[in-house]
Amino acid sequence: MTDRLYIYDTTLRDGQQTQGVQFSTPEKHQIAKTLDALGVDYIEGGWPGANPTDSEFFAEAPKTRATFTAFGMTKRAGRSAENDDVLAEVMNAATPAVCLVGKTHDFHVETALGITLQENLENIRASVAHMVAQGREALFDAEHFFDGYKSNAPYALECALAAYQAGARWVVLCDTNGGTLPPEIHDITRAVIEAGVPGTHLGIHTHNDTENAVAGSLAAIDAGARQVQGTLNGLGERCGNANLTTLIPTLLLKEPYASAFETGITHDALKTLTQASRQLDDILNRVPMRQAPYVGVSAFAHKAGLHASAILKDPTTYEHIDPEAVGNARIIPMSNQAGQSNLRRRLAEAGIEVEKDNPALARILEEIKRREAEGYTYDSAQASFELLARRELGLMPEFFEVKRYKVTVERRKNKYNRMVSLSEAVVVVKVDGEKKLSVSESLDESGSDRGPVNALAKALGKDLGRYQQAIDDMHLVDFKVRITQGGTEAVTRVIIDSQDGQGRRWSTVGVSANIVDASFDALLDAIDWKLLRDGA
Repeated sequence: MTDRLYIYDTTLRDGQQTQGVQFSTPEKHQIAKTLDALGVDYIEGGWPGANPTDSEFFAEAPKTRATFTAFGMTKRAGRSAENDDVLAEVMNAATPAVCLVGKTHDFHVETALGITLQENLENIRASVAHMVAQGREALFDAEHFFDGYKSNAPYALECALAAYQAGARWVVLCDTNGGTLPPEIHDITRAVIEAGVPGTHLGIHTHNDTENAVAGSLAAIDAGARQVQGTLNGLGERCGNANLTTLIPTLLLKEPYASAFETGITHDALKTLTQASRQLDDILNRVPMRQAPYVGVSAFAHKAGLHASAILKDPTTYEHIDPEAVGNARIIPMSNQAGQSNLRRRLAEAGIEVEKDNPALARILEEIKRREAEGYTYDSAQASFELLARRELGLMPEFFEVKRYKVTVERRKNKYNRMVSLSEAVVVVKVDGEKKLSVSESLDESGSDRGPVNALAKALGKDLGRYQQAIDDMHLVDFKVRITQGGTEAVTRVIIDSQDGQGRRWSTVGVSANIVDASFDALLDAIDWKLLRDGA
């Protein structure tokens, strides 16, 4: 027998509390669609009435298989639930479920709200009963519950019981400050169940202020809670919330959870997790965390020669799961530390089979070492490594030839008499014997200058003849610059991350004393790799 475990996503509400994050209404719809396809049970859309974006989103609520949920707060003291205008706005969103936050810590009740403990209990009871009477699935977010329990356990338990007895489908225990450690979370969750709130009606909501949000969530599940809340990529206020991109695969792939629980997420859907994670970062214009568990680019990267040799024999020697289970991929980074085991494995993953005694292997390793001495790095630029290897092996076609390029940067006054910068790039390429000249400026949709590299990228990708359609869906998502030597002999290394419409992400490197030349070389590699992989 397996227990049903419910996944509650609050990316669109609690995730939006992240500093620097503000979703537009179309972005909220896009994220909700991704979450629904993943298979979460609840999607919390935000707080109707709290801001124009949330109000607009609920007015155009997405049609989801998941239970779409509005968030608000319990009624205020001195008025009935029916006559509380803030509660009314949340109820008027007409979502199937409503989650109301309420105080459960005596200190917050008396100091922050300035009401009596009894008045707070009545606010909880009346608000939950009102939701139930309106035919909504009621959730009670027990704010600061763990701190409240440690301060005044009988009162915190009374608050949880008040919500449950009033008809709450879920009483969610919140570690709002993120300071409660997993053993405490386990014991306190167990105490709530023993006090009369069944685990089948108990949820857990943790924050990551001690880097324990996922561990705390698992501890609550171990104690009997059957709903777990979190956000994609661990978004959330301060240090973030429990990261669903870590929690979900742990629950589906790791024992004892994989055998003990059933969720709404299938193993086929789990294969979209990495793409969902990177889609969210793309929407936020953030660089994905390379070392994120399960979904990070480096999550299954094996650099040491000893590791790569073992991986070649059996991947389970250094991998705790199959990367494909979460939609990720194994990477054997190449560097001057690499041996032929690393090299052959990496080539095999690129679809290139090379015999052990092939003299080209030694040439490739020697070329890598020579270039890394000049400032290149193939540890974090896998696509450039693959192109280098193919050229040494005679397996790299020439799709087009760059005849020349030029970049100008002009500083001038605009019509508002303000000094602005404008970059312009000219690129001439030869495709199928025909020369093509492209010109692009670096201005974005708002009229802001994006710099010379942006102008170059736009010009280079403007007209590649019969190859144009293959690169139309690729775009630059990150640009990193490092000076590898000091003084008059300084060398600039540029690493560019690109992504395409299939969710593929690849890194390329360029090195030169001139930052524009280094950038252009990395851009060329990015386009060549894309054309190669798409079978151009």
